[in-house]
Amino acid sequence: MTLFVFIIILSYFIFNGFVIYNYSFNYSEKKSDVAIVLGAGTNSGKLSPIFKERINQSLYLYNKKITKKIILTGGFGINQLKADSEIAKEYLLIHGIPNSAIIIEKKSKYTIENIIESKHIMDSLGLNSALIVSDPLHMKRSMKIAEKLNINCQPSPTKTTMYKSFFPKLFSLTYETFYYTLGKLTGQ
Repeated sequence: MTLFVFIIILSYFIFNGFVIYNYSFNYSEKKSDVAIVLGAGTNSGKLSPIFKERINQSLYLYNKKITKKIILTGGFGINQLKADSEIAKEYLLIHGIPNSAIIIEKKSKYTIENIIESKHIMDSLGLNSALIVSDPLHMKRSMKIAEKLNINCQPSPTKTTMYKSFFPKLFSLTYETFYYTLGKLTGQ
């Protein structure tokens, strides 16, 4: 009986991994009010390579006039004096994005918090549509959260990723599958 339950759970996990992988190819450049850039951390005041790719995607969307504003998410890590979103804002300013087009939130630490805080910002500013910007393998879980919060959104994953070789991709897929499956099992 225990082996049967294990096989069922493993099969469900593998199925969800397949769903996440297939969803990672969904890409939109639909005109939207805002690009929501999901945080990915900084280190000693520098953007992580993953976060930088996400920010570059929002830069692309803004410069192509696909979005009018950019919401940068990410709070304070351990011993950080600046929020991740503040460091990301500096990067966008250096790359020519006007201050008036950049909105930051400094409270969130996790994906669900990134999206909840972005929803509050959108509601307070009357922004009605969004492109969610993250890594391709992170999109399914992110979109599920955003849709649950009734955000009118489309996925716009990074065109490039820092997960280039097999094992980092496998680790990322396993991580996303675990949290996506956990969310489905707990109803979140």
